[in-house]
Amino acid sequence: MHVVQRGNNRASVFFGESDFAFYRHHLRHLASRFDCSLHAYVLMTNHVHMLLTPHDAKGMSLLMKHLSQRYVQYVNKVYGRTGSLWEGRYRSCLTQSESYVLACYRYIEMNPVRARMVAHPRDYRWSSYVANASGAPSQWVDPHDEYLRLGHTEADRRAAYRSLFEGTIGADVDAEVHQRIREATVGNIALGDARFQAQVASTVGRRASRGTAGRPRRQTAPLAPTVPDLGSLLPTG
Repeated sequence: MHVVQRGNNRASVFFGESDFAFYRHHLRHLASRFDCSLHAYVLMTNHVHMLLTPHDAKGMSLLMKHLSQRYVQYVNKVYGRTGSLWEGRYRSCLTQSESYVLACYRYIEMNPVRARMVAHPRDYRWSSYVANASGAPSQWVDPHDEYLRLGHTEADRRAAYRSLFEGTIGADVDAEVHQRIREATVGNIALGDARFQAQVASTVGRRASRGTAGRPRRQTAPLAPTVPDLGSLLPTG
């Protein structure tokens, strides 16, 4: 699952180093508490990204609920503020492993570079890049199966992972992948090929891909029951 949560009206949610540290500390413990494997993350000034696998149907929603509430309570107390901090509920999308997981890794950890905060993701402190690329000690950033397939040894995997960030990928291709990730996450649809989206739609009983423009056709049979969101599914792979 690729998860994004933004500050209200895109305003800042982190105001100092201690805020980043508080959020990351509780992300670590709550991910373990609610049985979610965290593969990648980045904490930006006004939003957060995560790539995670929940091992329980309610794990991700419980993680985000408790993490968001705990952080808001902390910010309100420290800064003497009231009112909304987050822009409503987090957004997420179910991600096809073999096609998009590594792209999501890169998309997430390249955020500070795209924002021109640093020249290279290794220079940004509040992300998982150093753990994934350099083998920095981290007992709570769990490698996804697609990451493990990058090589037979840890050194091989780290080298292959770093190569994903070297040089420049074709701008048009990179932009297209980024657009797909953004659209899937904002629209709460499946991120993957047509077959994957069809399988997800069949499982949840509702649309899992972008709709088509125009007036919908009249239904001749009752609609399938509504499912709250893709976050209630357990990802496979």
